[in-house]
Amino acid sequence: MKLPALHIGGLTARLPIVQGGMGVGISLSGLASAVAETGGIGIISGVQIGFREPDFEKDPVAANLRAIGTELQKAREKSPHGIIGFNFMSVMNHYGLYVREAVRCGADLIVSGAGLPLSLPELTKGSSTKIVPIVSSARACKLIVSKWLRQGRLPDAVVVEGPLAGGHLGFKYQDMTDSTFPPLEDCVAEVRDYLQTVEQAHSVRIPIIAGGGIASHADVCRMLALGASGVQVGTRFVATEECDACPEFKQAYLNARREDIRIIKSPVGLAARAISTPFLQRVEADHLPPARCYGCMEACSPATTKYCISRALFDAANDGSGLIFCGAGAAELHELTTVPRLMDELAGNPQATKSNFASNTAH
Repeated sequence: MKLPALHIGGLTARLPIVQGGMGVGISLSGLASAVAETGGIGIISGVQIGFREPDFEKDPVAANLRAIGTELQKAREKSPHGIIGFNFMSVMNHYGLYVREAVRCGADLIVSGAGLPLSLPELTKGSSTKIVPIVSSARACKLIVSKWLRQGRLPDAVVVEGPLAGGHLGFKYQDMTDSTFPPLEDCVAEVRDYLQTVEQAHSVRIPIIAGGGIASHADVCRMLALGASGVQVGTRFVATEECDACPEFKQAYLNARREDIRIIKSPVGLAARAISTPFLQRVEADHLPPARCYGCMEACSPATTKYCISRALFDAANDGSGLIFCGAGAAELHELTTVPRLMDELAGNPQATKSNFASNTAH
């Protein structure tokens, strides 16, 4: 099947593939520009994006603000005509400050989840930046649309993220550990049915982007057949040469077995999926009080948290020794590929080389 283009407002991606934002430091300018240059939509993670800036320890907010512009500029240099945006978690401290800076720097779109990004229309008002919330249910989508309509906006697209995604998830911890969550197909169908009523009422088109466990051309086709206009892919992009993660982080994906992939409760109170590393085993058995607080998340209390999620993610990005988030399909990856090869494979192009993904049934 030849894949259609993805239209988000006035933006048109040749391929309906959105690279998921992965932080800290996993999807920066390198990965995002490579995806954008091959016809998809590249997303830079805005979570603690300035963690490698020389003044980050002294002033993390200033470092993050500077890095937003630096990473976008670097991505633009590598892909001058590609579509490049940012992902920001709505539970971040200084969320509005960071979103406004990304808009000021010329981000094509803002993708936002990990909570309800209710203020996004106001933060992007007067700009051409497209706004795309991440939801996991029609209930969350209805709430966002209701609040945004009062601000005179509708989503330019909606990412529907299912339970097989990596990192923080939009499902309760108990549901994830008990496997009582709905499949992505059901999530997409219920959001699709709701958005059709919004589209009819307001004479607009709001594309759905399905994410969580998308690993093959067959997965992409299945989501399009359900009514999605595109897909979001994260985990498979980690195992590419262009991914901004350190070699040790990528190797953890290649070494992971299915039994190594765990559902955890992160310090910010959300369910998340990660690889069982020595770090994760250590913090599950003991309390590692933060040496300092970076003030990154609204819901985190330094006095009670088991560990500092920022420091754990910095260590993972720098040398693979910290908290390594992943999607359910990480265990199926066994070798690195390149972004162009992966994009060809996802697009179903005949010239696509042998996949580095072992299975398309257990993502």
